[in-house]
Amino acid sequence: MRSYRHYCSVAKALDVIGDRWTLLVVRELLLQGGCRYTDLLTGLPGISTNLLGDRLRQLESNGLLRREAAPPPVAATLYHLTDDGRELEPVIGALGHFGARYMADFNGDEEFRPHWFTFPVSQLLEDAEPSGPTVVIEVRSGDRPAFIELNNGELRTTLTAPRPPDLVLTGAAPLILGVLTGQLTVPGARQLGLETDGSTAPLRRLRYLGLRTTIPTRACPVNAIEKAVETSDRRHVLEDLADA
Repeated sequence: MRSYRHYCSVAKALDVIGDRWTLLVVRELLLQGGCRYTDLLTGLPGISTNLLGDRLRQLESNGLLRREAAPPPVAATLYHLTDDGRELEPVIGALGHFGARYMADFNGDEEFRPHWFTFPVSQLLEDAEPSGPTVVIEVRSGDRPAFIELNNGELRTTLTAPRPPDLVLTGAAPLILGVLTGQLTVPGARQLGLETDGSTAPLRRLRYLGLRTTIPTRACPVNAIEKAVETSDRRHVLEDLADA
């Protein structure tokens, strides 16, 4: 990467991590821990294998990444962040918080991976009833579920079930985020294709800390919107969608 040649700590940082894809590689390593090359390719749709290799070498040469030759049954090279690399976690978290305001800009053909739920959930939600019982919400948007656990006032997202879920949400990512953040009502989201299994009471435990935006209905199949309008009063549907 070409240097900005500024004697400034921000410019120095960008000399190291400012290339396209670099911070997204860091995101994957923070979310997934040690990753194989193929894990990173799966978690970074759109990156070429040559470019990924280049970014990994840059991160390694700058002391932010290390390689591990994992023994069988893995028998593959694993990539890990170093201690210096893990210091980027609050940077990624701050970017996730800042970028949440642009999540309404969904054009319908953007890629999504379920483990990406981690940042909006951890950065933008808190437990409104910290003394309440432990609850688990499973979210399914893609081929791998994620789990949101509220326990003793703490909220965390995992890729393995801590226990059987109290509520399962299945559907397009914008619909799930809309319901989690309270910007879509459950009836309104169901009209657009969200499926729920279990009591929706755990959703009342979630307090949204971010800016309110417009949930993009372009994320939903057109026939789902048409069906909602055909089977319900149009005014009622629009009120459900607008009700936050």
